[in-house]
Formats: sequence, structure tokens, C-alpha cells
Amino acid sequence: MNSASGKPLVAITQGDPAGIGPEIIAAAWPSQELHQWCRPVVVGYADYLRRAAAIRKLQLDVREIANVEDAEPSPCLIPCLALGDGHAPDISPGRIDARAGEAAHWAILLATEMALSGKVQAVVTAPINKEALQKAGYQYPGHTELFAELCRTREFAMLLYLAPGAPLKNPVGLSVIHVTLHMALRKVFQSITVDEIHSKIKLVDGFVALLKEGKPRIGVCALNPHGGEGGLFGSEEATIIAPAVRRAQSEGINADGPLPADSVMVHARDGRFDAVVAMYHDQGHIALKLLGMKRAVNVTVGLPIVRTSVAHGTAFDIAWKGIADPGSLLEAIRVAALLAAKRAGTPPT
Repeated sequence: MNSASGKPLVAITQGDPAGIGPEIIAAAWPSQELHQWCRPVVVGYADYLRRAAAIRKLQLDVREIANVEDAEPSPCLIPCLALGDGHAPDISPGRIDARAGEAAHWAILLATEMALSGKVQAVVTAPINKEALQKAGYQYPGHTELFAELCRTREFAMLLYLAPGAPLKNPVGLSVIHVTLHMALRKVFQSITVDEIHSKIKLVDGFVALLKEGKPRIGVCALNPHGGEGGLFGSEEATIIAPAVRRAQSEGINADGPLPADSVMVHARDGRFDAVVAMYHDQGHIALKLLGMKRAVNVTVGLPIVRTSVAHGTAFDIAWKGIADPGSLLEAIRVAALLAAKRAGTPPT
């Protein structure tokens, strides 16, 4: 935590510059609440931020800095930690470009290094394009796997977090963690194991424990329709998911399942669960985003650092048109500041 202000220093990566990353950063920056939560600094290219501010007709002073310690953010001043020589590649909006993938990768690398060394207390990422990242030579399915490798973490997961508020009836919000992530559906069945499910139950239990007093209540999704219907529609519930739940219960974790996936999120919405363990990407994403797409935050759990992100993509179809909504970014920054404060044992502002 910054000793002068008591606020965490939060690095915000610019994301893929062909997408809406620079624009949502510029649009979010004047928010007084943002600067009450933390001391933000952008990692990327100043030129993109200046263009984004101009598109949004915002009077923002974007200043390049060489060291994060020199950051003096305010609602009208964006400190930008430059990449390389600071010269921004000429990227076309809404187009996949290896140079954009390269820029996104280097911003993540620098922000992660600063977080691991304690120079910043959290990292918030604007969206990247996975195809552009791979065209640049980085073979990662997404942010989550890249952060895990940079942090040398083996047990990790993507978690979507929705803060308290309608339609949720839970005072600590709702967390959804995923056992499998960025893979073809045909690979999901061979990738779900007792160990993987047990690991995700433990990870989400630890995350929610930061946010509430008492034991987190965790609902674990079934994989097959109707929870397998007693084996008629599949045996994974009995042979894989239930043993993982029993193992977690034997360790004192308050987990329940496997539960039919078409109803578990309704129970979670109504306050029965603090968290849900989904077996695959869309099983968790679709349900939670229907509850609160614009407020959802992506959190990578299991890392030694705090990392959050928006819960949407690069939106190439509206990039650089001055209409992108910064709401998810603001919420990602708020949650990052909250988690940083929780980890430091200090009350959030």
C-alpha cells in the first residue's frame, strides 16, 4: 500500500490497442470514485490514450513516466508507463494485428513484474485478442494462462465475481469459478478430474473467505443434464464430481453437489450459495453474465498477486468509435483495490 495515501497502486494494462482498451481507460479516468479507491497508472502507449481522450472529448493530460514511483495520477492526469521506446505502432481499429498482440503482451509482462516485486499492489487488464496474441508468437489461450506462467503458479483458475446488488440477495456477491476454461467442448469430459474439481473448490473457498465472515457456501455444478439423472445421462457426477465434493467436505469446506446446472445459479442468486463451481467456460459465464454483465469482474485466483479484468472482450465492432462503456473496467479496478486492501489487512477506502 502507498504509505502516503493508504491507497493501493494499481497498474492498468492497455490491452489490445485495436480494441476498446485505451478508450475505456480514458472514459473511466475522470471518475472521482476511481481515484478514491486507488492510485492508478497505465501500462502501455501514451499516444493511444491521447487519441482515445480526443475521441471521447476529454481534457486529459497523458504523461509518459519511466518509473512507476513517479506516478502522480489525478482525474485529469494519466501517468503512462511506456513500453519499449514509447513509439506506438500504427494499428488499425478493429483488425487483428500481431503488433497489437505484441503490445498487449509486453504490457502484461511489465505489470506482472511490478506486482511480483511489490511496486504495485494489483494489476487490472483491459481486454486482449487471443488471435492477435498468438500471431505475435505467444501461444496462450488467454490472460489467465499467461498470468499463471509468469507467476509460476500451477493451481489457478478464472473466477467471475459479481458484487452485491440486485438481482443478488447475497451480501457478499457471487463468485463463479471454472474447472476447465479455454478449450473445445469435446475436450472438457477428458479434462475434468477429481483433483481438478477439488482444487477449484479450495480456490474459490479461499477467495470468498476474504470477503465474508464464516464459511463460504459453495454449490458445485453437475456436468450432464439433470445432474446425470442417476446415471441415465452420464456417470461423471457419481464417479468424478461427487468424490471431489466429499473430499472438500472432509477438509471442512462447506460444499454441496453435484447440483443440476440449470438450477444452481437460481439458488445462488437467491442467496443459498456464495460461490458456484462450473465445469466448463460457458456453464459459468452465461449464467453469471445474465445476472450482471456490466458489473461482472474477471479475477484470476491462485496467483501470488491480485489480478482482475473486465468481463468482456475487445469489441472490435465498436472500437475507436467513442461509444464503449467503461463500467466493467471501473468495477474491475474497484474489486482490485478491495482485494489488495484485504490482502494487506487494511480497510478499503
